[in-house]
Amino acid sequence: MTRPRAVLFDCDGVLADTEMMVNTLVAEQLTALGWPMTAAQSRETFLGLALPDMVPRIEARVGPLPADWVEELSTLIAHEMTRRTPPMPGAAEAVRAVAAAGLPVAVASNSGRVELMAKMRSLGLARVFAERVFSFEDVDRPKPWPDIYLAAAAACGAAPQDCVVIEDSVPGVRAGRAAGCRVLGFAHETPAGVLAAHGAEPFAEMIALPALLGL
Repeated sequence: MTRPRAVLFDCDGVLADTEMMVNTLVAEQLTALGWPMTAAQSRETFLGLALPDMVPRIEARVGPLPADWVEELSTLIAHEMTRRTPPMPGAAEAVRAVAAAGLPVAVASNSGRVELMAKMRSLGLARVFAERVFSFEDVDRPKPWPDIYLAAAAACGAAPQDCVVIEDSVPGVRAGRAAGCRVLGFAHETPAGVLAAHGAEPFAEMIALPALLGL
């Protein structure tokens, strides 16, 4: 197994076990707007999408949203994550093991920047990733486009084909593959077979990651 030049992590569902918390907030907002929805239905509908990419689907059901809806929801999520971001078991340890092995690490998320930085601080990973933290606001196009992983690879000083992406959603896997990266698919929210069908190599536990990277 070839040792990668850098490792690029998604956040929600990979570093942070936040899917239920975030989807509960989204479901509450949409229910209030007239689209009754549970947290599970929100997850199924929006998993892996950036907030701006959710807007057309929502407006097709409830009509035009307030101009500041995305910003207000992102602020609400950031507030909750500042209070507590549930860690994915073994994820922080895996990140630190990769960094300790001398590999640059970056995080690339479809979260907004304020929300993402709140998660990094709460998880205790802000210093590990340092300036290599990318949100959908930092690139022209969010996942499933490759832009965010191309930016993350460049920040690590590595060619995309020499990087490994850690993802848990179909849009994220598609983004990593489109960027030319090897993608390991964390089968936590999305079944392993679905991740594999889109080009990822599935794995089940974050604690296994260093060995999968040949460290």
